[in-house]
Amino acid sequence: MTETHESTLVLDPPSGEPEPAEHMLRTVLLAPLRARFWKELVYVLTVFVLGCAAVAYLFFGFGGGLYLAITIIGLPVLALVLLGGRVWGRVYRALAKDLLGVTVTPPPQFAPAPGVFGFLKGAFTDRVSWRSALFLLAQAVLGVAVGYLVLVTMAMTMFTAISPIPWALVHPTNVDEHGVEHQSMVQFGDFSIDSWPKVLGFALLGILGCLVLPWLLRGVCLVHGLLTIALLSATARDRRVIELQESRRTAVEDSAATLRRLERDLHDGTQARLVTIAMALGRAEDRLAAGGDPSDLIADAHASAKEALTELRELVRGIHPPALELGLEPALETLTARCSVPVELRVHLPKRPNPAIEAIAYFSVAELLTNVVRHAHATGAWVSVLPSDARTIAVTVRDNGIGGVVPPTDVAIGAGSGLSGLAARARTVDGTLTVQSPAGGPTVLTILLPLAGSR
Repeated sequence: MTETHESTLVLDPPSGEPEPAEHMLRTVLLAPLRARFWKELVYVLTVFVLGCAAVAYLFFGFGGGLYLAITIIGLPVLALVLLGGRVWGRVYRALAKDLLGVTVTPPPQFAPAPGVFGFLKGAFTDRVSWRSALFLLAQAVLGVAVGYLVLVTMAMTMFTAISPIPWALVHPTNVDEHGVEHQSMVQFGDFSIDSWPKVLGFALLGILGCLVLPWLLRGVCLVHGLLTIALLSATARDRRVIELQESRRTAVEDSAATLRRLERDLHDGTQARLVTIAMALGRAEDRLAAGGDPSDLIADAHASAKEALTELRELVRGIHPPALELGLEPALETLTARCSVPVELRVHLPKRPNPAIEAIAYFSVAELLTNVVRHAHATGAWVSVLPSDARTIAVTVRDNGIGGVVPPTDVAIGAGSGLSGLAARARTVDGTLTVQSPAGGPTVLTILLPLAGSR
C-alpha cells in the first residue's frame, strides 16, 4: 500500500511538479527572496562604485599621461595606465563569476619584448589592454549612469512598499500649491496621499513594483555579462595561441619522454645484452686459447645476439613502425593481428594522410587496444579509420567491455600517458578525442585527425 501511494504522489500532477501557471506565479512571488536577486543587487551596486572609480582612473590616468607626454615620463605613464586595464579586467571577471555565475576565459598574459622600447611597444599594441579600456569606458554609461537609475528606482520602489511605516511613525507633512500644510505621504499636484486607504494603496503599488524589480535587475545584469564576455574574455585568436602554446609544450614533453624511454631501454636492455655477448666471446676466446671447447659460450653469445636484435626491432617499432612505410592500413592489420582480443578492422582512406598523422593514429590505436586487453574485459573490438570530411579522418576504437571509461579533462591534458596523453597528442595536430562509455558498455573512443597535419 505504501509503495502504491508514493507512486501516485509522483505521478499525480497536483502533488508533483506544478502546472505552468502555478510555476510562473511562484517564480514571480519568490524572485525577490532568491539569492540570485541579492547577488545581482550587490553586483550592480559594486560596479556602480567601481564605475565611478574607473571613470576617475581613465580621466586622470590618460589625462595626466597626455599632459606629461611632452616630457620623457609621459609615454611610460600612458603605458602603465593602459596596462592597468588588465587589472580592472581581472576584477570585473571575478565579480561576474562570483555574483552573476558568468565564467569568462581570461586572455593570455602580457608578454612584451625585452628592453624599455619592447615594453612600450608591447603595451601600446596590446589588444587586451585596449579592450579593457573600452570596457571601462562603457562602464561609465552602463555601470554608472544606468546603475544609478536602477538603484534609485529600486530605492524608491522599496520605500513605497514600506511607506505605511513612516506614515504611522513620522507623520510626514507636505505643503500644497496653496501654501496649506497638511499630513501626506506623497503629493502630486492637488492629489495627496493623506489617508490610510491611500497610503495602503500606495504601498500596494510599491509591493507590485518589488515583484518587477528582480526582472529589471536581471536584464541589466544580462547586459553586463554580455559586455564582460565581449570585451574581457579571450578572443578566438587568443584561444588559438594558447592552444598552440599548449600543443608545443606537449610535443616537447612527449619527445623528451620518448628519448628518456629509449635511453633507458637501450641502457638497461640492449646494452646489457651486448656486454653479455662481449664477455661470452672473451671467455670463449680464452677457452679456445687454452685448448678447450668454447661451443657452449659461442651458442650463448649467439642466443644473446638474437635477443638483442629482437629488442632493437621492438625499439625501432616503438619509434616508427616499419609497417607504416607501406601505409596505415597494413600497419594496423599487423597491429590488430597481434592483439589477444579478436579485432575487426575497417580502413577506407581515399587519400593517404600525412606521415605524422599516420604515426599518431597507429600509436593511438595501439594504446587503446592495450587498454581494451587490460581493463575492458571485452570479448571483441572494432577498429575503423574512415574519412570524417574532406580534410579529417575519424579513428574509432570500440569494444563490448564493461564501459565506465572517464573522459580526459582539459586540466589533465598534457599528461604523458593514458587517455590524457592521447588527447594531448591529438591536440598537437589540431585533433580531438571524444569518449562514449556508459556503465556496462560499449565503449567508443573517436579521434579526429586532420589529413594534412596541424594547420
